[in-house]
Amino acid sequence: MNMIKKKILLSTALLMLMMLSACTMGLDYQRPEAMAPIQYKNDAPWKEATPKDAEIKGEWWTIYNDPILNRLENQAAESNQSLQAAFARLSQAQASLGISRSDQLPRVDLNASAKRQRTAADLSITGSSITASQYSSPLVASYEIDLWGRVQRSVEAAEANVAVAVADYQNLLLSLQAELARTYFALRTVDSEINLLQQTIQLRKENRDLIKSKLTHGKVGQLDLSRAETELAVTEAEAIGLELQRGEYENAIALLIGQPASSFTLEKGKITLEIPQIDKGLPSDLLERRPDIASAERQMAAASASIGVAKTAFFPAISLTGSAGFASDQISSLTDWDNRTWGLGPAISLPIFDYGRNSSNLDKARAAYDEAVATYRNQVLIAFQEVENGLNAMQILDHQAKALTQAAKTAHEAWMLSEKRYRSGLVSYLEVVDTQRSALQSERSLVQLKRNQMSYSVALIKALGGGWQNTHSH
Repeated sequence: MNMIKKKILLSTALLMLMMLSACTMGLDYQRPEAMAPIQYKNDAPWKEATPKDAEIKGEWWTIYNDPILNRLENQAAESNQSLQAAFARLSQAQASLGISRSDQLPRVDLNASAKRQRTAADLSITGSSITASQYSSPLVASYEIDLWGRVQRSVEAAEANVAVAVADYQNLLLSLQAELARTYFALRTVDSEINLLQQTIQLRKENRDLIKSKLTHGKVGQLDLSRAETELAVTEAEAIGLELQRGEYENAIALLIGQPASSFTLEKGKITLEIPQIDKGLPSDLLERRPDIASAERQMAAASASIGVAKTAFFPAISLTGSAGFASDQISSLTDWDNRTWGLGPAISLPIFDYGRNSSNLDKARAAYDEAVATYRNQVLIAFQEVENGLNAMQILDHQAKALTQAAKTAHEAWMLSEKRYRSGLVSYLEVVDTQRSALQSERSLVQLKRNQMSYSVALIKALGGGWQNTHSH
């Protein structure tokens, strides 16, 4: 009867402890407000943001309609080593979460042992030395009763850290995709400039040959030939100099796609740089989709949970330990029922004097949370700055492109007119040289401007958190 009462009391005590375990220290995490605008400077209304950074952004680079870029982007996603390292960090965070979750359940270990020892005669009850063997095979179970939510908050922090690692991976992936696209367009811009210079070289060779012919017939002087040969050499030197830039861009692409620069080549190709239409979405969408903002927000969640963990250090920690098994001095009788052993008992740890350690740890956790909040809010401000910069640049560069296109057109017309005037003997070759230079510079400036437009379009897509296809309608 006494044994039954003891079991009832033990069960009651355990039930009370389980009820107490519902007491979790620290406040539940609430995302703080961010200083986000109601609309962009241009337009677009505000709506409540719900994080969607994990949604597939799609292959946004396909809007540029370049099959080579599509292939490079796929290679980068598979082979970039920085991306592989980020994935390994994500795996580490997931493993750490598994470790934290394991603390929510009892731990059971088998602590089998075998020992043979000799007891000195002076220490023996019989007055003579004793040599004996001892074998045991107990199962030991231990469980921390999460009275104050230390384990729960630790799991929350680990879950938030996994979310941080996921967001960091997505952010690195998006940055990699954008950097590859920008570098590729820079290389193709150089290709376009080289192609333009090669065409100019061919025309200047024809001019030089024409002047040589005229010089032979006494129609022009040596000065005209010297000027023609000088302009030809200068243009050839500029074309050669662009090969240096192209080589650096090519090697940068090799690194981004995870290939040795020595074995990677990209054939030259003329590209038509067409600026795509980009849907900028709603301002609140930015908070939903940018992975760097998601990472900063989840770092706040981890820091908030860490405050709860720090608070539990002020309260007693209670754990239950039990063991059951067999022990014997003969291995042959180890598993006999009479040789069974067991033990059960709680352990309580209560901080008394820590000389401010726990208080300092709590202050540190609170300061880390304040830092995370400030970092999050600053990241939001950076995000809107980047979007506004991109929108502003696209608008201004579009106006500039129209003006520069007209300038290139009139410069080319002036060049053609001066060529005719020179062939008719109305002007010196110096006028032809000047108009050629102006036309070439205008065309090169237009190519470089288009490169800037492509680069800013990629930057704007990145600032918006990736592609927007099929995410909403307007």
